[in-house]
Amino acid sequence: MTSSTLPTRERIIRAAGKLFHGEGIRAVSVDAVAEKAGVTKRTLYYHFRSKDDLIAAYLDTRDQPNLALFQRWFAETEGDVADKVASLFSNLARAARHPEWKGCGFLRTSVELVNLPGHPAITIGRAHKKRVEDWLFSVFTEAGVGENALQLARQVILLLDGSFAVVLLHRDPSYMEAAADAASRLIRTALPGSAAIDRLPVPDYL
Repeated sequence: MTSSTLPTRERIIRAAGKLFHGEGIRAVSVDAVAEKAGVTKRTLYYHFRSKDDLIAAYLDTRDQPNLALFQRWFAETEGDVADKVASLFSNLARAARHPEWKGCGFLRTSVELVNLPGHPAITIGRAHKKRVEDWLFSVFTEAGVGENALQLARQVILLLDGSFAVVLLHRDPSYMEAAADAASRLIRTALPGSAAIDRLPVPDYL
């Protein structure tokens, strides 16, 4: 489906997404979005009450596709759960080598709206990150990690989002590859029967 045949609302969101990705949400005006979408500003405001609503709608369209991409990378990777999670980082590192890569849109938006914690886009970004965490929690639970599954999911989230920030700063995707190694080691340590767990001292009361 070409841009000209898309429903008007979707065409506006797509135009906004391209501009927000390239220039940042604060730098892009409603006029610029309307012009790129090929609609009048009145039409834009018919579909979105404000620029804030447009920003939130843009991020909302990225929620499920981003999670689905993580899940596809995970499913397509051979090996154990540690290898599969590490593939998220290696695939992101490959994406980060593209000259137009600009990191995580949810995190970039949260930085631009740091003084507006109640902004609808912040709410959507928070929900997205929680959905990724919940998915990782289910992955680790299924792998038999047990009561540490939530803690492990949060540790991997920290590695993911930390690597987004550091790679964006240094423009060096090898930081994501280092994070992949760290995630893999954390996961293998937590898996049932890992050598690290087997080496732990047995308490006297057992």
